[in-house]
Amino acid sequence: MFVRPFQKEDTENVVRLWRRCGLTRPWNDPYSDIQRKLQVQPDWFLVGLIDGRLIASIMVGYEGHRGWINYLAVDSEFRRQGLAHRLMVEAEQRLLEVGCPKINLQIRLDNVEAIEFYRSIGFVPDKTVSYGKRLIHDDDNHSATRAEYEV
Repeated sequence: MFVRPFQKEDTENVVRLWRRCGLTRPWNDPYSDIQRKLQVQPDWFLVGLIDGRLIASIMVGYEGHRGWINYLAVDSEFRRQGLAHRLMVEAEQRLLEVGCPKINLQIRLDNVEAIEFYRSIGFVPDKTVSYGKRLIHDDDNHSATRAEYEV
């Protein structure tokens, strides 16, 4: 697998990947999430390709206190080959290079496969409760955000 930073022309393939992997939700517009990431540490939004086909993604972030992982996805056809682990190794290396002491991530409770994967690479549950408060409500109409990607 060849790993490189996301490029705008990857947008549709990434959104399709996230949908196939069950990562999207009606209240999170994936196009808006991509646009937001491109404003903050865009070179830490990585994709994985095999024979030119986009089959994996990961968003890595660091705000000075904790590293964060979002949208780790590997197409089901390519799972169980160590590709997600390879992306996590790349993420950990980048975070270590900037002095990040710890990685946090959130997993939906019903995503047993993801829970087992993260446990297998050394993650343990924190004794915390995750709270959220939406500041911006994503619109169900993606036409405005799609226009930003047109060349």
